[in-house]
Amino acid sequence: MAENPSDRPDTEDSMRVETDSMGTILVPKTCYWGAQTQRSFENFKIGPNSRERMPIEIIHAIALIKKAAAFVNLDHKELSPKIFEAIVCAADEIIRGNFDDQFPLVIWQTGSGTQTNMNVNEVIANRANQILGEPLGSKSPVHPNDHVNKGQSSNDTFPTAMHIAVTLSLVKKLLPALESLEKKIRERAQKFFSHVKIGRTHLQDAVPMTVGQEFNAWASQIKYGLRRIRSTFDSLHSLAQGGTAVGTGLNTYSGFDREIAGTIASFLDIGFYSAPDKFEALASNDAMLEISGVLNTLAASLMKIANDVRLLGSGPRCGLGELILPENEPGSSIMPGKVNPTQCESLSMICCQVMGNHVAVTVAASNGHLQLNVFKPVIVANILRSIDLLSDGCQSFNENCMAGIEVNTERIGEYVEKCLMLVTALNPYIGYDKAAKIAKKAHLEKKTLKEAGVELNFFTESQYENWINPVDMAMPKTQTKQ
Repeated sequence: MAENPSDRPDTEDSMRVETDSMGTILVPKTCYWGAQTQRSFENFKIGPNSRERMPIEIIHAIALIKKAAAFVNLDHKELSPKIFEAIVCAADEIIRGNFDDQFPLVIWQTGSGTQTNMNVNEVIANRANQILGEPLGSKSPVHPNDHVNKGQSSNDTFPTAMHIAVTLSLVKKLLPALESLEKKIRERAQKFFSHVKIGRTHLQDAVPMTVGQEFNAWASQIKYGLRRIRSTFDSLHSLAQGGTAVGTGLNTYSGFDREIAGTIASFLDIGFYSAPDKFEALASNDAMLEISGVLNTLAASLMKIANDVRLLGSGPRCGLGELILPENEPGSSIMPGKVNPTQCESLSMICCQVMGNHVAVTVAASNGHLQLNVFKPVIVANILRSIDLLSDGCQSFNENCMAGIEVNTERIGEYVEKCLMLVTALNPYIGYDKAAKIAKKAHLEKKTLKEAGVELNFFTESQYENWINPVDMAMPKTQTKQ
């Protein structure tokens, strides 16, 4: 493996000469990339740290496409078996992560991702030639354009890689994290289902419910988020590959688009298929915007959940204090003994970032001109970052907060006992106006509802006790499916 070229002094002994259509250029002798990668590396010195690099998921996805193309081209006798085997071997090594340090280019490059596509072509070609006993930079017998990129363009390869990388990230990272979080919230809901508390609307006291019902509402938000993600798969599984430069499929052959999509689907055991309209697949990134919108909705749901948990756990003595949150670390450098809802804060900051990422994706997806959207790298980088953040954030929140939440039964009992909105249950017996008079009298004179109602001669003590039952009030009158 070669070190980062920016850390290496450029001496004659450390460099080799590579050529492309623009002439010659020096490339670090031990690196597997070639002339076009080197030009991009030198021309786009933007954001020098690794965070600005093209996501490695895109690199692995492009390598997978190169492998699939080699299989299809072999079947059509467009590649010799020797070149095919070398390309597939090199592509497999990249997919396994063996050459991750050979992809130094940043997101901020050409909007079609051409330089990254060529980065992969060059690394595969150089590694394939090395496997065949030839030196790096030889371009023979395996050429990065003529063989590795055969039947492809950056314009169809990069959007195909976007769909593959995002789909795999969703399936491998985000869906499992959300499923685990929903399961844990349902478990806590079951544990707390009989604990009656006071609900709140407008941040004001409302009528009784159970803690379990509150938790189940959060779990349902996660369930619907999972459903929304899965609803995008049909769009994400549609692949642009085969459209080449503008959508016509120039320099391919009949059936190439369907065969390569089928080959990719068989490699991954995922239902990828050839996009029915290649012109749309190149010119727009609406499918990417769709999943970004779903991630934005999920972020809104998680923000709501995190804020609810934070409010309900506020205190411990001067807040709501209904939930007891796990104490993971000291919360203040000046106030001894203070503990903060750090997992809620972390998750809510993640949600802010995801919402910001969606704004960038929205602007980028709405732009691009004529036959090609040229904002593809920033679109996919933001979506993959959102997936990573949401996946890790949900897992952390689940393990370090949700799993350890307990209910302060004494506190919720106090709130139920003194809540004025229990008066709502009197409406069917004495009417809304009389019930309102009781609530106002009780509040102003600091009396119980029972005391106020008896003094107004609206009912007897025994009638009140028969009519007001917080547990019965909390029991659902409608069916709720989980």
